[in-house]
Amino acid sequence: QVQLVESGGGVVQAGGSLRLSCGASGRTFSFHAMGWFRQAPGKEREFVAAINGGGSSTLYADSVKGRFTTSRDNAKNMVYLQMNSLKPEDTAHYYCAVASTYYSGRSPNQYDYWGQGTQVTVSS
Repeated sequence: QVQLVESGGGVVQAGGSLRLSCGASGRTFSFHAMGWFRQAPGKEREFVAAINGGGSSTLYADSVKGRFTTSRDNAKNMVYLQMNSLKPEDTAHYYCAVASTYYSGRSPNQYDYWGQGTQVTVSS
């Protein structure tokens, strides 16, 4: 049984930073890409970032490129999303997800297990 648990969300002022964490269990973690997605009220879930199984390759949405960084620690089965220079439009529920493949992309369909998510609220 694959389980993903996110943490680190909260309320922050615009320009501030947060670091999200996602702990994984139930799969050989280093074989699988991980992704971050977010969903704001009334909007579709959108891709934020992805990292391959070994952590050597990352992919970002244009809206977060240069501000967000994803990383992973396979020894701890953890993946992280460092979010800097936060903007009110970053306000959303953030989810981590695990893919069935070593590399993955922007489509939610490429990910087969999801966490419950953590809320990020950026005030102006």
